[in-house]
Amino acid sequence: MRGALLLASVWLGYVYFGYLALLWVWSRFCPCQPAAKTDFLPTVSVLISAHNEEKDIGWKVRETLSWDYPADRLKVLVASDASEDGTDEILHSIRDPRLTVVRMRKRAGKNTALNRLAEIAKGELLFFTDANSHVASDGLRLIVPYFADGRVGCVTGVEENPAVASDRAVAFGGRAFLDYESVAKNLESRVGSVLVCDGAIFCIRRSLYSEVQPDLANDLELPLHIGHSGYWILCEPRARSLEKGTNSVIEEFSRRRRIAAQGILGMWRLRRTLSGLRGIQFVSRKLLRWLTLVPLVMALASGVALRGNSLFAGFLGLQIVFYLLAIAGWLGNGSNKFTSRLFSFPFYFMLVNVAAICGLVEACLGRRFQVWEVASLSRGRSNATV
Repeated sequence: MRGALLLASVWLGYVYFGYLALLWVWSRFCPCQPAAKTDFLPTVSVLISAHNEEKDIGWKVRETLSWDYPADRLKVLVASDASEDGTDEILHSIRDPRLTVVRMRKRAGKNTALNRLAEIAKGELLFFTDANSHVASDGLRLIVPYFADGRVGCVTGVEENPAVASDRAVAFGGRAFLDYESVAKNLESRVGSVLVCDGAIFCIRRSLYSEVQPDLANDLELPLHIGHSGYWILCEPRARSLEKGTNSVIEEFSRRRRIAAQGILGMWRLRRTLSGLRGIQFVSRKLLRWLTLVPLVMALASGVALRGNSLFAGFLGLQIVFYLLAIAGWLGNGSNKFTSRLFSFPFYFMLVNVAAICGLVEACLGRRFQVWEVASLSRGRSNATV
């Protein structure tokens, strides 16, 4: 049992800390130094897929059209994926020649809609964003200069969930998770190999776009293909998207389960793109993390078996305290109690990892996520500014 405990400890330590240390060391020996040019202003097509987004699509399109970028070099393309609310009417009410609206008569999912938009896009760069995400006016200008270097194929920003007075444990934990992800992306960017982009704010060369599969995540599939082709994938931390987080345990669990299911399916189908550093990254940052519940169970079982030793008994006690804090965060989420990081982080950590295991199991059993319902509590304009 001591061997199992040691393995569990090494597994958890590597996934959450060792991988970041590995990237830091790698960047010291093989740094990525792109030659960015602020006066580089290619044409850009912004692609947005929308299904029943009447709460957000109006301000989103108007906000995008007003970005700090030459008007004659910016186009916005929106695909309404068989929306049944007022999305289409709102889109057609916006009178701007730079806006193109495509109506999908039958709902086919986000990726099918994006493939349709990519077919008609004329921009040298394709910028992907979500209908409910605020992107700062200067976000595009922060990202575009990197493409002056021909070695750069993709650049992503980072997501933030603005804090509001009504936040509960799910939202608190979600922000801590995004902070960690931001650190990982920045370290990956130092070696020119960001593994997964943020779907609400990333940009690629149009020449590198390949049709995305309907049941995979486009912010996973596109970077995998681009990285495999030898191009750098970078992160610009100053380019941020703000998206209202959800306080619903069910909504967040479903989202995390879907992300893991799409991810493991993508890893299998695109396994030929996972070689060298990219392969190490995927195993380290995704596969081993999705399986975090395995070393957690190993550590708990080993602690119980070895509790006769005072040292291992103390370790078991720490685990029990952690799980009690997670339970308190879960129970308090509905009443807006226990929202400090002391409770919200253990709770969100367990939520994410249980959801990941469920997603992996569902993917192996054949469930696919070509279409899904939006998280309703994350919709509606945020009061935050970018």
